[in-house]
Amino acid sequence: MSLLLDRLGLPSDAHALIISCDDLGASHASTVGVFSALRDGIATCASMMVPAPWARHATAGLTDADDVGVHLTLNSEHPTYRWGPVTHAPSLLSGDGGFPASPDDLWEHADIDEVYRELRTQITRAGAWGLDVTHLAPHLTKMTLRPEFFDVYLDLADEFRLPIRLPSTVSEETVGFAFRRLAAERDIIHPDFFDHDWRPGSRERLVAAIESLPVGVTEVHIQPAIDTPEVRAMTTDADGWIDDLQLALDPAIAEMIANRDITLIGYRELRDAMRAGSAH
Repeated sequence: MSLLLDRLGLPSDAHALIISCDDLGASHASTVGVFSALRDGIATCASMMVPAPWARHATAGLTDADDVGVHLTLNSEHPTYRWGPVTHAPSLLSGDGGFPASPDDLWEHADIDEVYRELRTQITRAGAWGLDVTHLAPHLTKMTLRPEFFDVYLDLADEFRLPIRLPSTVSEETVGFAFRRLAAERDIIHPDFFDHDWRPGSRERLVAAIESLPVGVTEVHIQPAIDTPEVRAMTTDADGWIDDLQLALDPAIAEMIANRDITLIGYRELRDAMRAGSAH
């Protein structure tokens, strides 16, 4: 039984699906792709990378209807396309400029006070740019899988009363701490299911989720982008991202969802439910 369904006012046997777009603002190609997936396709929400080069441009295109959170960013994984902290945070810089490329490098060198200040500023800056932040979702989810980083994640979610993304394909035994229980103790809600899979291209994963969606709230993430020289120069993952946009716009996928008993929702519904039940 999903307690989240009850908080959302949905039937106890509902199959609810969040289709989220990551990396809004990461590039011009991803910014255009995310907006297209949200407005012309099946995507229900997105998350913006505040430190990335096209984030400020992305906020200029937002409307009140857009369900957009902050993609908390402490890594810059592309070797020749870099972004870095928006605060003074020496421990969050790599030797070649920008954030560390890998979570392991981040974990080894980051000062946790600088992590908190940086991520909090990413949220407040998004708000200053006019974003009505609906949720928090970490860039490269591994940053939530170390206790000291997870504590910052929960502190920020609690302070701003925002729902979060948590992996459901990584066990608490594997991680070594009870991340779901810790979130529940602070009444920080999250989808029941989220597939922790960052391989480029989401078609197979989304179709499989639609075909076997469990009772509860499931989040599936995609990374849509338009086909441009910029995105192809940026990453070898470009083909997967470009196909994610075609996936979001594919009438056959929309029909597959419509033909099943699936309720499409975004994170705004989770935020509203969380704040409605909050004692804060």
